[in-house]
Amino acid sequence: MEFCTVTVGLVTSNCPEEKVLLIKKGDALPVSYGVISWWFNGGETDAVILVLGDTIKAQVPGQFKLFVATGVLGLLAGFQTDFVSKIFGLDKKESENIVNSQQGAFLLKLDHGIRFPQPSKDTKDKLYANIEDPSGAVVVKGGGYVNFLLEKKLPMLSEVGLSAKFMKLEGNAMLAPSYVADGSVEISYVSKGSGRIKVVGSEGKPALESKLEEGDLFIVPQFFAASGIADDCGIELFTVFTSSKPVFAQLAGNTSVWNALSPVVLQVALNVTPETEQLFKSKNSESIIIVPPNT
Repeated sequence: MEFCTVTVGLVTSNCPEEKVLLIKKGDALPVSYGVISWWFNGGETDAVILVLGDTIKAQVPGQFKLFVATGVLGLLAGFQTDFVSKIFGLDKKESENIVNSQQGAFLLKLDHGIRFPQPSKDTKDKLYANIEDPSGAVVVKGGGYVNFLLEKKLPMLSEVGLSAKFMKLEGNAMLAPSYVADGSVEISYVSKGSGRIKVVGSEGKPALESKLEEGDLFIVPQFFAASGIADDCGIELFTVFTSSKPVFAQLAGNTSVWNALSPVVLQVALNVTPETEQLFKSKNSESIIIVPPNT
C-alpha cells in the first residue's frame, strides 16, 4: 500500500466481533480463508493495495475467486427477496430494500462525511506488521536491505501458510543468488524502481532473464535460484513465499554449499586446481546477500 492510511475491518466465521485496523504504507496483513473484510480509504490520495495469495486450494486452482456479501454480485442478491424476507422476518418492501439498494459491486465511491469505525483498541492478537521497516532487517551499507516477515514474527501467517520478504537495492547493487530449500514458490512484485532479474533452473541455463519495471510480477518455481541487479534508480521488491516457515539457501557466502564442501569434492565438482578452489572458497568466507555497486 502506498502514500496513505487505510481502515480495514475483519470478521471471522461465526464471530460476532469486528476487528478494525488502520494500516499504512509497507504494512502486510494476512487474511485467512473465510474471513470477511472491508477496506476504506478515507483520505484524498489513492491507495495501492497489492493482493497476493496461494490459489492451490481455490475453487478454480490458479485463479482468485472473490465472494462478496452485498451488492449486485453479493450472496444476499443470490438468495433474492423471498428467501431474505423469510430468513430475517421482513416484509416484501423491507427485503427488497436490503437486497437491491446497493447496486455497486467491489469498489464503491462514498459520499463525503461518512465516518467509518475507529481502530479496535482491545485486539489481543498481532494481525499485521510493517515489512518495509529496516529495523531488524539485514542491512548492507551502500547496497540496501532485506526484511523478512515469517511466522515467528507474525504468528497469523501460520493460518494462511504464507510468508513475505521486502528487499530494497540501491542503485547498481546486486542480490546474491539464492533459492528456497524447502520447495516453496516465490511470487515477487516490483513496487518501485527497475532492474534486471535472472532465474536459473535445472538445465544449466536461465529460465528467465528479463528487465524489471515498476508494476511487474514474476515467479520463481520450486528450487530455482534467482539473482538480480538494480538500475541506477534502485529497485524495491515485495515477495510472497508459499510457506510460513521457508528455508532459505544462499549460493554465495559463508553459508553457501561451496563453503561447506570438502576441498577435494569442490575441486572435482568444478574441475579446477587446488589453488583455484582455495581462491573461490576465500571469496565465500563472509556473508554475501547484497553486493554493493563498488564491490
